[in-house]
Amino acid sequence: MEEARRLMPGGVNSPVRAFKAVGGEPPVIARAQGAYLEDVDGNRYIDYVGSWGPAILGHAPEPVVEAVIRTARDGTSFGAPSPLEVELARRVVERVPSVEKVRFVSSGTEATMSALRLARGVTGRDDIVKFDGCYHGHADSLLVKAGSGVETLGLPDSPGVPADFARHTLTLPFNDLEAAKALFSRQGDRIACVITEPIVGNVGCVLPEPGFLQGLQDLCRAHGALFVLDEVMTGFRVHPGGATAFYGLSPDLVCFGKIIGGGLPVGAYGGRAEIMAQVAPEGPVYQAGTLSGNPLAMAAGVATLDALAEEGVYDRLDETTEQLCRGLGEAAREAGVPVVQTRAGSMMGLFFTDAETIRNADDVRRCDFERFARWHQGMLRRGVYLAPSQYEAGFVSLAHDEEAIERTLEAARETFAELV
Repeated sequence: MEEARRLMPGGVNSPVRAFKAVGGEPPVIARAQGAYLEDVDGNRYIDYVGSWGPAILGHAPEPVVEAVIRTARDGTSFGAPSPLEVELARRVVERVPSVEKVRFVSSGTEATMSALRLARGVTGRDDIVKFDGCYHGHADSLLVKAGSGVETLGLPDSPGVPADFARHTLTLPFNDLEAAKALFSRQGDRIACVITEPIVGNVGCVLPEPGFLQGLQDLCRAHGALFVLDEVMTGFRVHPGGATAFYGLSPDLVCFGKIIGGGLPVGAYGGRAEIMAQVAPEGPVYQAGTLSGNPLAMAAGVATLDALAEEGVYDRLDETTEQLCRGLGEAAREAGVPVVQTRAGSMMGLFFTDAETIRNADDVRRCDFERFARWHQGMLRRGVYLAPSQYEAGFVSLAHDEEAIERTLEAARETFAELV
């Protein structure tokens, strides 16, 4: 890490990895297998970060590794159409009800940035609506009240972003449908789209209240704006059809990442055919990328989605995550440590607060961050690797077996007892 800090800002290539919010030195990971990470010093950890979401099968799953190796032997990048793009596109379109056409890119940031450009191009409007605490990547117009690393490091809303860009980004509290209605009543004819995470994973897994997402969708329809669902984190994580199917939504555009690349760099955005027809070369809205549809990422994505299509997979994920969350809640209560837990499928949150519920980013900001830091340090000492920020969700994989869960709960009981 000393050498890394000399060569890279903070010694990392993504800010939250630096452990600024929890203290101590971040482990430098040498390898990963199944539910476990191993650092360069030989320490082994049960992992609930999962590369921030993609590792739903566990680390280095054999079908994905074999697919990548097999594909690499035929070339790692073509910059030309390939069959694997079609294979992955078919799987996405078949499983997500509202997606008729899809465009692959190389990151979630690219996906959301491109979706917003498309929404503006289709509607001829400039303003976008996002929600406080939702992180949609680091494109200029989206780094406003963006949750995740921005919150963790205490950075201002949008440093380096021209005011002319930021003024077109309108922010609202998550789960406040009345505020959204009021905004649309004032200036709905200037709003190109609403973009939201269906489950806010960048302030620690905040769930939508009943009717909130459907209400946003209805508002957009009524005012001629597009409804854009950012499923970079939730896509194929919380349901075989993502949160779109889980909540019975029909968004105009959906953004993907993480799981659809099986751990390799990937992103995608898709939607109704008539909207996607506006993307170049069919239409005038330009977007391009040298490594878009990279064959290694496409192969990993196909192998991952095929593994997730096996019968009973999501039931197993749900049961394992429920067992873990139930055990964590019991351990916290036994120790007298007040927490609020949230869960959607194999995605989960644990907030150190005596509040009854967590509805939005402001509720998360009132949590006990000092206690969270002690929790994180205690679990790490006991071989459990958690996201190093109260603002991040946790993830369970198919590789988390009974032994991993029991060891995690044993560590949790000991660590909660230290927090009293």
